[in-house]
Amino acid sequence: MKSLKNNIRRYTWLLLLIFIPMLSVSAQESKGNGGVDVKNIVFGHIGDSYEWHITTWGETHISIPLPVIIMGNNGEWHMFLSSEFHHSPTAKYEGFYIAKEGQYEGKIVEKDATGAEIRPIDLSITKTAFAIIFNSVLLCIMILSVSCWSKRNPNQAPKGFVGFMELFIMDINDNVIKACIGKGYERYAPYLLTAFFFIFFNNLMGLIPIFPGGANVTGNIAITFTLAFFTFLITNLFATKEYWKEIFWPEVPMALKPIMIPIEIVGIITKPFALMIRLFANMMAGHSVILSLVCLVFITAAMGPVMNGSMTVVSVFFGIFMNLMELLVAYIQAYVFTMLSAVFIGLSKVEPHHAN
Repeated sequence: MKSLKNNIRRYTWLLLLIFIPMLSVSAQESKGNGGVDVKNIVFGHIGDSYEWHITTWGETHISIPLPVIIMGNNGEWHMFLSSEFHHSPTAKYEGFYIAKEGQYEGKIVEKDATGAEIRPIDLSITKTAFAIIFNSVLLCIMILSVSCWSKRNPNQAPKGFVGFMELFIMDINDNVIKACIGKGYERYAPYLLTAFFFIFFNNLMGLIPIFPGGANVTGNIAITFTLAFFTFLITNLFATKEYWKEIFWPEVPMALKPIMIPIEIVGIITKPFALMIRLFANMMAGHSVILSLVCLVFITAAMGPVMNGSMTVVSVFFGIFMNLMELLVAYIQAYVFTMLSAVFIGLSKVEPHHAN
């Protein structure tokens, strides 16, 4: 019981340490305009950018500039740090600038001969791209260290972190991948395990509000689209003939075939589409709710000390509750994506039906 109380106390302090920087960031962003722009704060944190904003100290914005790699309309490549936009009095560098409004808002643009804004070929290392690289390298170090330990100590039972990771990996491999795919699951286990830990680790890093965490990687639809697209390719490229037969010539009465064939074809697309939207919507919504709860503290500041004090307690309480929920959701979403991907792959391995 004493150990349980100590663990609860440690986790409570950890959540407070995670939550307090969120309060300070929102407080800094609420200064200067006499109010809180909730939309700007929420979408500013969950959106992508060309720099990694740390905090604002007085009038000074503390950010980490990221590399900008673009090819202009004239075919020339340009490489520089995003801080160059802030050093220029016109917020332009070599003819490029970040659009403040319009269809390219928040993106690097230039003007053509007619004066219209156009997008260059943009291969810049944005906040999301940097987070993917950083988190992937960190994840590889963790997994490879576990693998190296197991190779060096083949006859020794793992303990501590190595034992936990081995248990974690075997649980997903045996109870999800093997159970859903069945025979020949080993061929697909590397991809599915990679997808699970990539999603799970990025979900966890996204809950940390300060550098190097806080990037909304799995709440970016381009990332979830890519993951779902890989599942789509693996499912359909390695499918059996019986799988395609059930799609283009299902075993139903002839009168129903004109109806069933289009439905089956649409189902090929809707399965990965559901994977993409489910992960994207859940992770983006979780970040948005937590940030909105934080903003309540500053929205109610003008309503008097009684209202502000009571709403601050409510906001912090529900913010910690949502952080706990997001820890659970971080695992559930990775688990669900891996399980459904394994199910779709398993369904594509269907064998011919033999009559008894």
